[in-house]
Amino acid sequence: MMATPLGLDAPCLRGKLRKCSSNIVTKFTASKITGRGFSRGTQLPAGLLQESDKHNKWYGIPVLLQKLYESSHPNSDLLQAHSFLKILSSRLSFEAMTCVTEDRKTAQESTFPNMYTFDLFGGVDLLVEILMRPTLTMQKKTPKMNEDLVKDCLSVLYNCGICIEGVTKSLAARDDFVLFLFTLMTNKKTFLQTATLIEDILGVKKEMIPLEGIPNLSGLVQSFDQQQLANFCRILSVTISEPDAGNDDKHTLLAKNAHQKKTASPSRAEINQVTLLNIPGFIERLCKLATRKVSEATGANFLQELEDWYTWLDNALVLDALMQMATEETEQSSTESSDESSLATSPLRHRLPQSMKIVHEIMYKVEVLYVLCVLLMGRQRNQVHKMLAEFRLIPGLNNLFDKLIWRKFTSSNHVVHGQNENCDCSPEISFKIQFLRLLQSFSDHHENKYLLLNSQELNELSAISMKANIPEVEALVNTDRSLVCDGKKGLLTRLLAVMKREPPDSSFRFWQARAVESFLRGATSYADQMFLLKRGLLEHILFCIIDSGCTSRDVLQSYFDLLGELMKFNIDAFKRFNKYVNTPEKFQAFLTQINSSLVDSNMLVRCIVLSLDRFESQTEDVKVVEVLSECSLLSYMARVENRLSFLFRLINIINVQTLTQENVSCLNTSLVILMLARRKAKLPFYLNALREKEYAEKYPGCMLNNFHNLLRFWQHHYLNKDKDSTCLENSSCIPFSYWKETVSVLLGLDRTSLCAIVRYIDEPFEDLDRDLLED
Repeated sequence: MMATPLGLDAPCLRGKLRKCSSNIVTKFTASKITGRGFSRGTQLPAGLLQESDKHNKWYGIPVLLQKLYESSHPNSDLLQAHSFLKILSSRLSFEAMTCVTEDRKTAQESTFPNMYTFDLFGGVDLLVEILMRPTLTMQKKTPKMNEDLVKDCLSVLYNCGICIEGVTKSLAARDDFVLFLFTLMTNKKTFLQTATLIEDILGVKKEMIPLEGIPNLSGLVQSFDQQQLANFCRILSVTISEPDAGNDDKHTLLAKNAHQKKTASPSRAEINQVTLLNIPGFIERLCKLATRKVSEATGANFLQELEDWYTWLDNALVLDALMQMATEETEQSSTESSDESSLATSPLRHRLPQSMKIVHEIMYKVEVLYVLCVLLMGRQRNQVHKMLAEFRLIPGLNNLFDKLIWRKFTSSNHVVHGQNENCDCSPEISFKIQFLRLLQSFSDHHENKYLLLNSQELNELSAISMKANIPEVEALVNTDRSLVCDGKKGLLTRLLAVMKREPPDSSFRFWQARAVESFLRGATSYADQMFLLKRGLLEHILFCIIDSGCTSRDVLQSYFDLLGELMKFNIDAFKRFNKYVNTPEKFQAFLTQINSSLVDSNMLVRCIVLSLDRFESQTEDVKVVEVLSECSLLSYMARVENRLSFLFRLINIINVQTLTQENVSCLNTSLVILMLARRKAKLPFYLNALREKEYAEKYPGCMLNNFHNLLRFWQHHYLNKDKDSTCLENSSCIPFSYWKETVSVLLGLDRTSLCAIVRYIDEPFEDLDRDLLED
């Protein structure tokens, strides 16, 4: 709807054109802010616009907008309208190209004057009206608009959005227009322009769109070819990811719990995930996309795809990647042959398309793997797992591993890249990280993890169990052999091989370690541990921690966590540890790394404490007794003063206000130490030691008050009906009932109880924050 025009100032009409033109800009600018007054150039006389144009260097844009408006009425000839739009587009395109090459700097009127004029005089609103005009018709059959006109409208809107601040946000605020855009994706000729605009709009939209609101979403997705579906995944990623999911570890648990209370469940992202899973054939097609070979992806229209692709991706990034690949190929050719004539017959332009094909396919796979990864971490995880297994995603990725996924080693810039959509990684780095994230999500606490092995490797696990005279893990017995990896090596074994060759501070090490650790997580499996120990994983980890000079805290944390899962309750692992860490200097270097950041290493400390407790109950086993007496690590942890030292620091480095998903493990590790002490009737000794430590440091009550508040939070957090407590139980082999019981005993109010924290806080120093957990 057009705003009602205000009356024109009479003196202005009598010739004060310079002042009038200034007033025009002022009034249009004011209308953008207030929503009142002039909003379109079409509301002014053509003569006035033409005369004002001379003084303001508008390059005829307001007049062209007026002509576009007049020629685009429902019953008018849109061919004429398209001719005016083409002229406008040509006058705007140079500024759009400048904007892209200048990294989309904050736009000013002086930077992009034509874009600014176009928007100021209502060009953006006019193009939206033209696009949506068919939806306003009363005819039974919706009239079809010229495809080229639609493409040009979309391109101009996109260019305005990247050059003029606020344009994309104003489009995002129109829900009717956003949902309408999806209907334009049914036409292959306008698909990429539409997808590009939708992606930018959803990136700034405050509220997540409901996918069920898209007209005939199921039919739309089923109509896509594989190229379109891959591009559509880029849009879907915004609609199924929880906000700020990439920074999840940094949010305090107190804030997250409060947010969950206020937020409706299920969330909009979770509802959208269910909507996608209900589309017939959707997951199967994603699996085919993720696992298809580059040779299967190219067709006769490949060059046309590349031309469209150029408009779709972050151009500078992709071209940089292509040129780097081409340069590497040239250098390789030069090394292989110094014959100038042979190089001349194979010019760069002949080799570049293969590099383009590879990056082209990699970029598609990044988007597909991201969507699959998000779905794997959602509430419908088991349903997704079943489908990914059925459609052989893991064997397909295994077949691509050497030829595409890890076809060469790519240097990563020592940053642990997250799943943030704004990550500026190269295509190769993004692809590897998404692949590793997918493996991590796939293996984590799920019986389908054995699909990462091949049949021979599964037989090896069975043999390990048989030799140790222990029953096979039920999940291994139940694994469908027809769905496991093919070839000489499974995916897990291939991953271990590249992991060992990665540079010390490479950020890939973090994700590689996380993926392997997820295979071990859950109920501890001796056979799984031995499978990895036989492949030298423990020695590799210890080399990285002690000898490699690695300084990345993220990488070290991932290796500590992996080492903990690999060694837990495994006497052979501790024997191997002692063989590698065979000098006092090496052992001290190892302890220094552990003590440098307990937030990073506390899961390993927990593993050592738990393992020591179990081994001390197996003294009838000669091998266990031998390792207990010889292993420097177990001997160190057996000394009560060292366990107390860890306990003091674990409690001191956290408080309720700073607890996050990342450091809450420190609280659980301190609880493990105290639960094991309680089993041996030594809990009062430990609590009294905490009290003495406080007095020695002249802070009576400080540590125990803090610990009391932490345990109250623990109850509030872990006893929530939605909280899955099986992870705590599986990782420690301590029943969750004993966790709850120990916390209740520690929080007891009876000052005469030897196991109640309150007994050890002198009343003048008692400062228990009773209101801390209240709303």
